[in-house]
Order: sequence, then C-alpha cells, then structure tokens
Amino acid sequence: MKLDFEYGHGLMSAELPDTTDVFIPGTTVPDPPCIPENEIYEKTRESVRNPMGMEPLSKLAHKGSKVVFVIPDIVKGGCQPTSHRKVAIQVILEELYTAGVEKKDVLLLFSNGLHPRTTVPEMKQILGEKLFNEFYWTHQITSHDSEDYEHLADLGCTARGDRVLMNKYVFDCDIPILIGHTQGNPYGGYSGGYKHCATGITHWRSIATHHVPDVMHRGDFTPVSGHSLMRTKFDEIGMYMEEKMGHPFFCCDAVLDTYSRQIEINSGYAKVMQPKSWIMANKRTYVPFAEKKYDVMVFGMPQNFHYGNGMGTNPIQMMQALSAQVIRHKRVMKENCVIICSSICNGYFHDERWPYLRELYEMFQHDYMNILPDMNRYGEYFATNEEYIRKYRFCNAFHPFHGFSMMSCGHIAEMNTSAIYIVGAQEPGIARGMGLKTRATFEEALEDAKKKFVGPNPNILALPQTFKLGAVHLCMKDDDLSEV
Repeated sequence: MKLDFEYGHGLMSAELPDTTDVFIPGTTVPDPPCIPENEIYEKTRESVRNPMGMEPLSKLAHKGSKVVFVIPDIVKGGCQPTSHRKVAIQVILEELYTAGVEKKDVLLLFSNGLHPRTTVPEMKQILGEKLFNEFYWTHQITSHDSEDYEHLADLGCTARGDRVLMNKYVFDCDIPILIGHTQGNPYGGYSGGYKHCATGITHWRSIATHHVPDVMHRGDFTPVSGHSLMRTKFDEIGMYMEEKMGHPFFCCDAVLDTYSRQIEINSGYAKVMQPKSWIMANKRTYVPFAEKKYDVMVFGMPQNFHYGNGMGTNPIQMMQALSAQVIRHKRVMKENCVIICSSICNGYFHDERWPYLRELYEMFQHDYMNILPDMNRYGEYFATNEEYIRKYRFCNAFHPFHGFSMMSCGHIAEMNTSAIYIVGAQEPGIARGMGLKTRATFEEALEDAKKKFVGPNPNILALPQTFKLGAVHLCMKDDDLSEV
C-alpha cells in the first residue's frame, strides 16, 4: 500500500506491505461525540454553576474579589471560535460579574511555564477579538514569567521535598481559576487538572522535581498512565499550592476530541473533578486497537508542530517527538520494535525559539556524552544562564531548562527500541549525532530493519498525521484499561 507521511512542509510517500495496519486518530476509531456548537455555552454554564467538591462562583465571589484566570498557552487546546478557552472564560466572567466582581479586579494570565511567553498575536488568537479587546488595553492580560522574582511566591517544599515556587498574582488572588484541557499527554496521562498549575505557573526548580530522568526513566512512566510518580507529584504540588493559598483552585476543564472540540466539561475542585473527567477522557484517549504487537512503527515528522517551527528539524526536539510516540504506544510495541520516521532534518535549529539547543547538541557530541541522561548534570548551568533567561523573558524563547525536559524525554525512544531510522534527512549527520540511523527512503529503511532487527515479515503499524491531530494512547484490544 502507498501512504503519505509528514515531511518538512509537505509529504513523503512510502510503499509499505499490504499487511500494514494504519491508525489515524478520530478516523480509525471514532471519538465519543462532541458537544454540538449550539450547546457549548449552555453545557459550559451548567458545569460552572454545578462545580464538584466546592461552592459555585455565585457564593465564592463578591464585590472586591480579586480573580486570576490561568489560561493554557498556544501549544494545545484549539483556537476555533467555540474553543474551550474562549467559551469558558466568557461564561465564568458572566457568573463573576453577576456576583458583584468588577472588571478591574480580573487578570487573564497565560500559563506558559517554561514555554515561550505568549505573544500579542497569540493572545488574540487564543482569546478572540472580543476578550482580547476587553482586557488587553487596560493591561489585564499577561503571561507567566518564571524568572520574575517580584511576582513569584516561594512556598517551600512539599512533604516529599519538592520545591514549589508559583506565580504571585495567582497566589495572592481570592479566586484562582484554572481553564484546562483533559487531553491525552505523554507527560502524566492528561493535561489539565493539577498538571496545569504544577507546570504552567511555576519555576524551573519546581519543574526540575518531575521533568527529569529520575522520574521520567522509571518503569511507571512508559507506557503513559495516570498513576506514574510524575502524575503523583503534579497532584501533590497542586494540592500544596491550595494548602498555602488557603483555598482551592476553581477548575473548568474540557475533555477534547481529535480536533480540540469539547466532548465533556467538568468544573470544581481538582481533587474531585480530575478523576471524574478522566472517565470520559479514557474512552477517547486509551484506544483498545491492536490485535498483535508491532515490530515496526512508521510515521512522519513535519517541520512545524506542537512546540513550534523547527520542532521536526531541531535534533533534540526531534528526539522528544520520537519518544512521545513510544510513551503513548508502548503497549502495542514489541520489545525489539523499530521506528522509521521521515524528517527533513535540514539543520534548522530555530535558534530564536530555542537559543540554547545548538549548544546542548554540540556538548552532546563531546566529553563522554554517550546517552542523553549524561547531559543532565548541566541542567542548572543552562537554567541560570543570564543571556538565555533574558531571551526567555523578552524574546519569546523557551526557557533553557526546558531543553533538559526534552532530553529526559528524548532518551525514552532509545530505551524502548532496537533502532530508529530517520528517512529523507538533508543533513543526516545531525540525526546520526543523536544515535539515529539514516536512510534515503522508507523502503530502504524497512529493508535494512528486516535484515538486522525484525525479520522478513514484520508486523507494521503506520501512523499518518500523528503529529497533526490530537493524539491517542494505543492499547491492545484485550488490555485491562481499568487502571490506566
């Protein structure tokens, strides 16, 4: 069969055996039905007015209440006119205003964590013209700055000893509102819930308690689940924030489908709401698909996706993207599985967005750096580099410690595969510098894998559009999914 896979800004074709199984999110196995557009406001309002585990905003809010909306950045969640962010903020504002809250006491805060601080065009795209114009011109929209120590609250450490520094606007307000997405995520199962506050409004020292090899290379991290140490730490950090604030977050999370449309909306106290939201999310995200385990997994990598332009060409970001597929799909992979992935791999690092990754890549080529975790000892050195910090704060770059999260994740592909082939690389030495094999075509890579790793008749899984659509976590048809 002939299939097309993402490659740079276009596609690359592959001739694969007719026995190849193909999975496309939302198509091969349909998502649960999404909420019709004409019902989204009503369903959101119903959820907000009936929160789980806490009082509704009509009782919590009053004149003089200071409110901060914590809003996910551009990386995930959709920007369509009826996106969850746009709808939920408008619905909750109506409830707050009815309760007596004044507009001047509301702040919209983008929870970018170590991601690039949100640009003005991104603010418009995420919020829509109406909300943007309502709050931007009065300086009531901002983006979390994890290096702005005047606006960070140091809360000490959790019982486990994990350091917690959080955004001070959120800490000081009366009603902190988390607008979240219960969307499949290789880091701990789902976005939203306590993951949102534990990563989005904290500091690199907080994130260094969970986005590191000691946590990410454990057996409970791959395949993805909601019971890993990472997820446990998210919950502990979020609840510790609530303890120190003296009140819970008010959460409004939407379970999203392949196209970031709302399937279900849940509101309230995250400790109660989060497990409830996972019931529907599990039906959409953990897909019991495979009848056999696969020797070969085939997909393509565009140049621009998820974290931005260059993710599919920057070698360290490429490794994270490869590993994300392993974390999601490990349940259906054989132990000796081989990955074949197209990437234009043209030397484009996008130095403005990731100003430190070229240096990291070069360091990885020297001084006994055999596997990516060998780089981990440089985490604080990069995280405190003043020039890289200035670029994060003022040039919309990723924070330098984010690269160490990417490397911690990037090693997982090597841990769980026999070989990884990059096909179509224009600068193949860059891929080889990460320990990857290179071939000109899918067909050449498959023939080599047959000779060296998987034998003449491998079970092949093809994943077209895997980086363009809301991903799932593939499972065996007979897997027990009661404990995911």
